[in-house]
Amino acid sequence: MAKGDTPATDWFLSILLKLVKVKQEEIQPLLWSFSYFFVLLCSYYILRPLRDEMGIAGGVENLQWLFTGTFVAMLVAVPMFGWISSRYPRKQFLPLVYLFFISNLLIFYFLFYFGWSYTWIARSFFIWTSVFNLFIVSVFWSFMADLFNDNQARRLFGFVAAGGTAGALAGPTITVILAAPLGTTNLLLISVIGLVWAILSIHRLNSWNDKNTASVTSPSPQILKSVKDTNPALGGGVFDGLRMIMTSPYLFGICLLILLYTTLSTFLYFQQAQIIHDSFSDAAQRTTVFAAMDLATNALTIFFQFFLTSRIIKLLGLGWALALIPLLLSVGFLALAFVPTLGVMVCVQVARRSGNYALMKPAREILFVVLDKEQKYKAKNIIDTVIYRSGDVVSAWVYAGLQALGLGLAAIALIAVPLCGAWAWISYRLGKQQKLQANEKEMTT
Repeated sequence: MAKGDTPATDWFLSILLKLVKVKQEEIQPLLWSFSYFFVLLCSYYILRPLRDEMGIAGGVENLQWLFTGTFVAMLVAVPMFGWISSRYPRKQFLPLVYLFFISNLLIFYFLFYFGWSYTWIARSFFIWTSVFNLFIVSVFWSFMADLFNDNQARRLFGFVAAGGTAGALAGPTITVILAAPLGTTNLLLISVIGLVWAILSIHRLNSWNDKNTASVTSPSPQILKSVKDTNPALGGGVFDGLRMIMTSPYLFGICLLILLYTTLSTFLYFQQAQIIHDSFSDAAQRTTVFAAMDLATNALTIFFQFFLTSRIIKLLGLGWALALIPLLLSVGFLALAFVPTLGVMVCVQVARRSGNYALMKPAREILFVVLDKEQKYKAKNIIDTVIYRSGDVVSAWVYAGLQALGLGLAAIALIAVPLCGAWAWISYRLGKQQKLQANEKEMTT
């Protein structure tokens, strides 16, 4: 330990060294990275329940338009992000990104505070927050990949990611505690403070990198950096990725999995909005409920991640692990069809989201391990962005169409049950195909 450390500092560092394979000179950037990701997701999860409340305030009947607006905003923002980030150095670009979001938040704060054009602002805030979440996480991990070499990433990224999980727990807690006494509008200022800390973290991490570049012990950091700098995966290859998806049954199956996942998630989100709208007339109460659901979701997620996720995948195999959540969700939709109450909806939504984050998402990412490098980058990028968001938009309009035909919540929930069955079947088949491809790949190496 460094000279002059207090007993408390010594104790903390000794625990850290037991949890993480971190070298002495890496402790400072590790902790700054942890805190950086913590404040990002904390800031977002403070805004998330406000976003959901704004979705209701903008009109439950207009949610399909908000999903469409989000999709269009992302189609515009993603190429702009790639263009700007490829033309400006890291030290200039990263702080400007967060200063841009800070200025946006301050504008929304004053608009909410003075109550100007509330419905229009509510809809804009819903779309803005959905895009905001995409970019803060994307920029963060791009920075981490640029900052640490491959060896460091393998040892440290798990702990860094835990900072985000902790922030996802802290954000809803702050909202639950402070939404009523401070008012929901003032919570935006707490998120602003978090983004200011993110800028400070960027500055400290850049300073550490400048001082330690010459002492990096990895034999090939320059080679790794060169590969990252010249890899066009995130900036192009859209048509190549589409061709791969259309000619590969395996990739096309993953697209179907994503479309069914987003469709059923959207159905449940719309039902959540309707039930909560009917259950509470006060905006602060609705915001508190949304925050409490986020808190419960993240608490269950971190518990499953620590103790159950790897065990379930090992015990059931990838196919059944992928099919488990849609099978359970089919039971949830049946429950909503016969008992469409607030309590049932909260239980189903929390179980679905925590199951997705803790089990479905990591199991789904395993599907891409057996692909070649070009497919992992080009095809996967399209699946994670265009396919995912188009599923949101299409399912939002499908839900609105079903309502226009006169179908109520219970009837739509029953329609969702066979869709869950199709999702489970495709997921199971993909898990089996992944195992076959993994065995073939192992035999050829």
